[in-house]
Amino acid sequence: MAVNSSTSAMGAAPTHLVWDWNGTLLDDLQLVVTATNAAFASVGGPTITAEEHRSRFRRPVIAYYADVLGRPVDAEEFSRLDKVFHEAYRTGLATCRLAADARQALGAWTGTQSLLSMWFHDELVPTVEAYGLTGYFRRVDGLRATIGGDRKAAYLAAHLAALGVDGTQVVLIGDSLDDADAARAVGARCVLYAGGLTDPARLRASGHPVAETLTEAVALAATASRAVTGRR
Repeated sequence: MAVNSSTSAMGAAPTHLVWDWNGTLLDDLQLVVTATNAAFASVGGPTITAEEHRSRFRRPVIAYYADVLGRPVDAEEFSRLDKVFHEAYRTGLATCRLAADARQALGAWTGTQSLLSMWFHDELVPTVEAYGLTGYFRRVDGLRATIGGDRKAAYLAAHLAALGVDGTQVVLIGDSLDDADAARAVGARCVLYAGGLTDPARLRASGHPVAETLTEAVALAATASRAVTGRR
């Protein structure tokens, strides 16, 4: 396990896990990069590698697109780019698999679990069902909007409110700095997964615990601290 030394074990043991989907339970990095490049190509932009994506990706996604394209992206253009991205993503989704130890990790937690994704809710729910994972979760929530790319914090707050779970009893397992920010915003703890869509060095710099596998993430979640210091 890779644990940042700035995180100390404080506070009561958590009772609820919130899982991220894309890049965490679902191993879809290559598809995300392919779909992102399709969006960039539609406006004559550059082609990025998986390593570049992991180093530069951030939310809101409109800011990431503007960074890579080297110019401002307004809401209207982002809507078009987001449509291209999701069309390409849907085309390749059947090629994706779960993370190697996803089922083992889900089965290892003794408390309750739920799933919160920034992917569209109407597509997320049947996909989770198709992978046979629905029974692990008290609740599955995706984005109820027509355009993606938003940050997760407000959606996590609504997700926990619907569950009736206090943030201080929660650990979020995800693969992005936005996951960490969302957890902090609701008073939850976070364990970051190094095998997803973000470069592990960026995750470790956040000060949150970082796991190389999902089973390690669950083990770390049992002792994750509410109090996290460190730099972004």
